[in-house]
Amino acid sequence: MWIPHSQQESLRQRRRRLIGPTGCGLCGSESLADTLRPIRNAQNDFAVPASFIATELAEIATRQHLNRQTHAVHAAAWCRPRQHMVLREDVGRHNALDKLAGALAWTHVEAEQGFFLLSSRVSIEMVQKSAAIGIPIIVAISAPTALAVRACDHAGLTLIAVARQNGFEVFTHPRRILGC
Repeated sequence: MWIPHSQQESLRQRRRRLIGPTGCGLCGSESLADTLRPIRNAQNDFAVPASFIATELAEIATRQHLNRQTHAVHAAAWCRPRQHMVLREDVGRHNALDKLAGALAWTHVEAEQGFFLLSSRVSIEMVQKSAAIGIPIIVAISAPTALAVRACDHAGLTLIAVARQNGFEVFTHPRRILGC
């Protein structure tokens, strides 16, 4: 990978202190402000029926093959009505989302015409990744961080969390959820 010359100086200025060679992007940063980057605004009017979200919540559990074996793996799925769920699993929630992003890019899927369903909590990094891909709706089984909620609100993304088959909480921009 090559970093464009225009970005090399800002990368050199961003100091991180880590014992190991990997991290989520926040780990080892001197301040939260160092990790925040502009978030792309949601530019489309994709909407989904609330009943479809419930259907996909049931589906994700049946599709998590690694988690059934280990009970310790996160999933990230891309869902769209009338299409098969695309799902990736990993021990790291960030890695699961990265794998999913790669799978969508590899198959040239119009990702912005669907939503992400996450088995994990929603943090600012998950919002940043989703927005960069163009996903207008994030659904999570767990709760979001306060910073993630603010970022979704500011970027025009719909954030649904604490999602179960029998209901969910809409934190931001409910206009994309039909029949709610």
